[in-house]
Amino acid sequence: MPALTNVISIKIRDAVTEHREEAGKKADKHAFSSMFASSPAKIWKSRISWRIALAVFMTILLVQTCILNFGAMKQFEQGRLDQLRESSRAALAATISTDSDLRRSPFTPAQAQRILDTTDIVGMAVYSYEADFIQAYGMPLTMTGIDFQNLSKTYLSRDKGSYEVVLRTSDLKRAYFIIAKIDSARIQRELEDYVKDTIIIMLFMSLFVTVVLMIALGHWLLEPILFMRANLMAAYKNPENPDIAPSPFDEDDEIGGAIEIAQNLIHQNAENLKRVKSAAEDKIHKLAYYDSLTGLPNRIFFVQTLTENSRQNGADGTANRFAIVTIDLDHFKDINDSMGHNIGDAILRSVGKRHRSSLPASATVSRTGEDEFAILMPLSTDVNSARDVGERLLHMIRGEPFKVFNETFQVRASVGVATFPDDGVDPDQVLKNADIALNRAKEEGRDTIKEYSEDFDLLVQQRFQILRDLRDALEHNQLSLHYQPQLDLKTGKVIGAEALLRWWKPDNSKEGGSFISPADFIPVAEQSGLIVPIGEWVMETACKEAARWKAQHDIDLRIAVNVSAAQFSQSDICGFTQKVIDETGLEPHRLELEVTESVFMDDIHHTIQTLQNLHAIGVELAIDDFGTGYSSLSYLRQFPIDRLKIDQSFIRNALNDADDAAIARTIVRLGHSLNLKVIAEGVETSDHEAFLVAQGCDEVQGFRYSRPVPAQDFVKFVQNYDGKLTSFNTRKNKI
Repeated sequence: MPALTNVISIKIRDAVTEHREEAGKKADKHAFSSMFASSPAKIWKSRISWRIALAVFMTILLVQTCILNFGAMKQFEQGRLDQLRESSRAALAATISTDSDLRRSPFTPAQAQRILDTTDIVGMAVYSYEADFIQAYGMPLTMTGIDFQNLSKTYLSRDKGSYEVVLRTSDLKRAYFIIAKIDSARIQRELEDYVKDTIIIMLFMSLFVTVVLMIALGHWLLEPILFMRANLMAAYKNPENPDIAPSPFDEDDEIGGAIEIAQNLIHQNAENLKRVKSAAEDKIHKLAYYDSLTGLPNRIFFVQTLTENSRQNGADGTANRFAIVTIDLDHFKDINDSMGHNIGDAILRSVGKRHRSSLPASATVSRTGEDEFAILMPLSTDVNSARDVGERLLHMIRGEPFKVFNETFQVRASVGVATFPDDGVDPDQVLKNADIALNRAKEEGRDTIKEYSEDFDLLVQQRFQILRDLRDALEHNQLSLHYQPQLDLKTGKVIGAEALLRWWKPDNSKEGGSFISPADFIPVAEQSGLIVPIGEWVMETACKEAARWKAQHDIDLRIAVNVSAAQFSQSDICGFTQKVIDETGLEPHRLELEVTESVFMDDIHHTIQTLQNLHAIGVELAIDDFGTGYSSLSYLRQFPIDRLKIDQSFIRNALNDADDAAIARTIVRLGHSLNLKVIAEGVETSDHEAFLVAQGCDEVQGFRYSRPVPAQDFVKFVQNYDGKLTSFNTRKNKI
């Protein structure tokens, strides 16, 4: 055991020396020495190091424990027993007499007692060489008799306090067999001491071997792993510019080679990240500032360029002048809807190319919307006005049709222009003014160019103010309904009333407010979409009023309500109508919905389905302002309508204009041929009435009978009316 300890100590010393020499050879590598100056401390702080150390220590200790338990203890015990046997044999051999009488004991009583007193023998039995019992001394024996078949037989007591052996004639050099009982109690104590000493040695050996192994593992395995981990952590914290030290390990071994590969991957990853980031930044910049379809700058880029140009001054110190032109392709949605978006996209690309090719390099051409373009161009002596730029661009679009996939398309555009700094010193304001001019060009028929004027801005502001006030009016119940009676030309009876929207706007004037003309606020409501909730309010209020007339005054009339284009196409007009009828209790046939013919023609299939659903509810349907729009007679036959309403412009001029009279006459005949009722509005005189009677018109309404009046005045009109159309000749029944 001491020799083994010395060998381990030598190996530990050699391993430490080798480690120091290796470290000394690499001391010139600053990165490694700075990072691993405290490598042992780092190694022993590592959790994996402790796991390895504990596993190695326990493995060695387990192996040594097994060796001790299964071999060493038995060998030690047997050796001590063999020593007791040998010492007992020597004592007996030295004392035994040479008497020639082999039938007598070779020991005198005194000799036997001295042996028992001075040796470990506590009992013995003497047998002749023929195995005949001769004499016994001391403590009684467990073994009795001599078994010639098993002369090496021994006996160890359970408490291991006594050990009995057979000493043969060859052992004693005499012709006797002696069974000796030897005191072996101290062997157990010696065995316990042996085990304790061995365990201590085993622990130290395990510890030494573990330390040696950990030094080797630390040098060849853990230090490289920690080095690689430190580099990976550095790469994780800063993947684009990782601060990693060069590898101090040999590239030819497996771990050093793996570290070198990891180093290369870290650098390669950093380069890839830089390239990807650069490409992503370029892509993001392109997506953020350029239109993906045409490749032109987008609105964001255009505004930035506009801002930069507005900050630059000319050589004389004055602000540079440049034109802002906004262009909108007229009815471009029709091309997408009829020909497909691939055709529309091709036209947009072509328009962008024409814009770019027709202007100098100093101009900025951008696509700012679905079919909208914006151009910024410095003004010079050659082109000294924004209108010149706009006319050049408009001529470029008009000049030659666009050819796409063997198809030819004649595209038209509306153009708005503004000039910096004449029309504003703020870039956003100048661009807004160009948009205002563009909107004015679209409102005035499209395919034209408009220069910005302050009047346009005032008109926009007025519209915005009307929209704000209209929202407040809807919220604060400033809207009301007036009713204009509708009469049957044949019977003279009041058969219905048209509900007309009125807006009383309170103010600080003497009258406390004023009525806002529907011609002023209805277009604003339609453009903003506010007409949908307003229209729903009108229908609900009119139906409640008609139901109240029936319940309180026994006035059973049809109530006509106008439905806007937005309300007809965007909202659930069928569901809302059913809901109003259910809530008010109004009979469905007493509600008539009036829709202009232009609304019917926007989407034929949707129109037919919606009209059929409304007709299924039971309400009556009328085409309002018939004759002012365009209606296909083939579709008109499919509409489940009940009434045609002749526009008032034809009635007012029928007496003086043969064409208007012919149109009115034709509408009446057309309605009757389709089994429809015909109602004329705008009847102001008895001559108008007589003309309509002569044409066979069914129903009328107009100022001849009554202006639109509040609900209570309408009730009075109905109650006071005598049912005769001639009574209006004296105008006494008019309100």
